[in-house]
Amino acid sequence: MSIIEHVVLFKVKGETEQEKVNAMLNNLNSLVSLDPVLHLTAGPVHRIKSPILNFSHMLHSRYKSKEDLNTYSAHPEHQRVVKENVIPICDDIMAVDWVADNDPTPLSPPPGSAFKGTFLKLKESVSNEVQGGILGEIKGVKEGISGIQQMTCGENFSPARAKGFSLASVAVFGGVGEMEAAVGNEEYVNLQKQKVRDNVDGVIVVDYVVPASSP
Repeated sequence: MSIIEHVVLFKVKGETEQEKVNAMLNNLNSLVSLDPVLHLTAGPVHRIKSPILNFSHMLHSRYKSKEDLNTYSAHPEHQRVVKENVIPICDDIMAVDWVADNDPTPLSPPPGSAFKGTFLKLKESVSNEVQGGILGEIKGVKEGISGIQQMTCGENFSPARAKGFSLASVAVFGGVGEMEAAVGNEEYVNLQKQKVRDNVDGVIVVDYVVPASSP
């Protein structure tokens, strides 16, 4: 089974009342009950590193196939939540989808798990061979860094809302402490800063913690 990873980043307007933010998150998290959804979690971003975009909240979900993702996207309840709870309070939205290069276990990381999502916008001159090499470097991170419980990466297949970001990965840690330790690892830092930067026009790194419960 090839798992589909779906990540949405939201920038909530600064003046938004907390009640409306909570309503957005509660309604997004309720979508986990839809049949095509294997896993879904939404909450505030723990930390974001990006010189070009700033997002405040994140949704991560998983599906068995692209068809199941499409079914979820077109579901009336999903459409209602987006129209009534998301769009009115968000200044910006970005979504990235990719086919996981392995089957992550468990499909639903428990509350307290920490996610590090990395999204790359490649330069137009980058060849398919170089792109493949970058993906290979990302895949090698899991073997070189202790604390990563699961990690997937791949090429975005939904360009319409991805703002030009074409490669994505998500690493899952047991908690924030494990994630912070990995970030401090010299090999991890070097991978992010040296082997990739010559071929990219933009990088977004988002840290997110699976909430214990809905707000």
